[in-house]
Amino acid sequence: MDLFSPRHLIVILLIVLVVFGTKKLKTIGADLGGAIRGFKTAMNESQSAADAANAPVAPEPAAATAAPRQVASSTSVPADAAKASQQAAG
Repeated sequence: MDLFSPRHLIVILLIVLVVFGTKKLKTIGADLGGAIRGFKTAMNESQSAADAANAPVAPEPAAATAAPRQVASSTSVPADAAKASQQAAG
């Protein structure tokens, strides 16, 4: 004899229906459905949070992080040479 034969399941269902009643079974079913829905939502949120945490971060551009360099132009005179010429003239 199989434990979960259709006859056994019908008898168990009838006993549960008599013990709890239809209103209580409806409430239990709604609560169980809400719990399963909340569990699925939490699993999806934790999965998306884990995916976001493991996502590669784009590196910052090199120009934004490097200190600016002073570029000397070919027409500019070094500061020491300009001071020397002022002292010689004055």
